[in-house]
Amino acid sequence: MLTSTDFSGLFNRRFFNNFLPIPARHQLYLGVGTPSFELPDITGNRTVKLADYRGKQPVILAFTRIFTEKQYCPLCFPHIVALNENYEKFTEKGAEILMITSTDEQQSKIVVKDLGLKMPLLSDPSCSVFRRYGTGQSLGAPLPAQFVLDQEGKLQFTHLFSFLDPNASVERLLAALEISDEK
Repeated sequence: MLTSTDFSGLFNRRFFNNFLPIPARHQLYLGVGTPSFELPDITGNRTVKLADYRGKQPVILAFTRIFTEKQYCPLCFPHIVALNENYEKFTEKGAEILMITSTDEQQSKIVVKDLGLKMPLLSDPSCSVFRRYGTGQSLGAPLPAQFVLDQEGKLQFTHLFSFLDPNASVERLLAALEISDEK
């Protein structure tokens, strides 16, 4: 028996705004602060301001590609799971992971529940934060990227999407935190 894929919720304004390919671009500089933002945290049911972490703790911004609450990017899904499974390794180092998705709040609530996310999942359906960070876009959604910010909010590590290396591994992100601790 053939099963059909449910594409409901996929073809929306976000999909069409992100359909044409725009490559990721290095527009942020190491050792410099990054654009501030304020987004709803679906996991904690609150608003998160990046500025609230400055002077307190390192932050990993994990921009991820989720098409709808039922459709994950096949390159990003294992990364989301790995970050969630290793969340405590990051918090033990004093860091917070802020996962950012372009799904709307309703879709994001389903993602949090289905995946049992421990880390904050921030909803950016307008993709404005994705654009400010230069993550790029293609085929209906912004591309994934990871940024490690030190305790002062300065950029210490950047990983932008490529087909050969779509996401920075847990090990690379933990190593980037170690390097930022040494500075």
